[in-house]
Amino acid sequence: MRIDSHQHFWVYRPEEYPWINRIPSSTTGVDKSSSLQNGDCNLDRDFLPRNLQPLLTAAGIDGCIAVQARQTLQENEFLLTLAEQNDFIQGVVGWIDLRSEEAQEQALRFASHPKSVGVRHIVQDEAQSMFMAGEAFRRGIACLGEFELAYDILVFEHQLADAIALVATFPDLQFVLDHIAKPKIKLGQLEPWRTFMKKLATFENVVVKISGVATEADHQNWSVKQLDPYWQSVLETFTPHRILFGSDWPVLRMACSYEQWISVVSRWLEPLSSTEQAAIWGENASRIYFPGQIKRHQ
Repeated sequence: MRIDSHQHFWVYRPEEYPWINRIPSSTTGVDKSSSLQNGDCNLDRDFLPRNLQPLLTAAGIDGCIAVQARQTLQENEFLLTLAEQNDFIQGVVGWIDLRSEEAQEQALRFASHPKSVGVRHIVQDEAQSMFMAGEAFRRGIACLGEFELAYDILVFEHQLADAIALVATFPDLQFVLDHIAKPKIKLGQLEPWRTFMKKLATFENVVVKISGVATEADHQNWSVKQLDPYWQSVLETFTPHRILFGSDWPVLRMACSYEQWISVVSRWLEPLSSTEQAAIWGENASRIYFPGQIKRHQ
């Protein structure tokens, strides 16, 4: 089974998705190393299951994990309703207010749905230094394990030290690092990101998604060759059994099409064994998000 472990749905309203308005605009470009045509960057419209399902089918992807894009409890209801209506949406990574005194109650309510698999907070947008070290935030994190909910870490590379400290504090909780922690690919910088990633990989309770990679490069002129060192670093530090395939669709569209991203990942995985490839394409996502329930929603 192949699973896209990271994508989004939304009914676009500017006031509900302010981060979309902050994304720099770009125009169509070309991936010079493989003649891949880059994508349509317009995100200010609706993206729903009917838009994604044909892309998954064409790419041979069996299902997906829908990830929150708004920090509201209503986001959970929206995504879980879509999951109920569409069998290919196998799980939802939602949002609860981890800093609230009601975090445990919110987690219980969210986790009661069979397709609830994880929680995420958009830490990358938090201006507070060491945000994840906050007492209230960590109190909320502590309750997730009780409900078998993973925590998706969304940070920029400069927040990785904070992420490492969080992971070290909760060795029994499953963490999933989104978008390989958004290194400065556009600038071609590997450090200090690579050093932080090596440290993070020493904690066995962390896995990483190879999603959102092309969008950290120049949307108009990125190349597979430019992305290769970041992929190789992730592969060496986390190994194939701790890497999850993800697309970050529709944000992916700023840099390339779904088909093109599948082509890039397929090229990266080609040297690996069939067992390792199967792990990255979907088995790892099943193991991480559906503990004890492999292929839960086939």
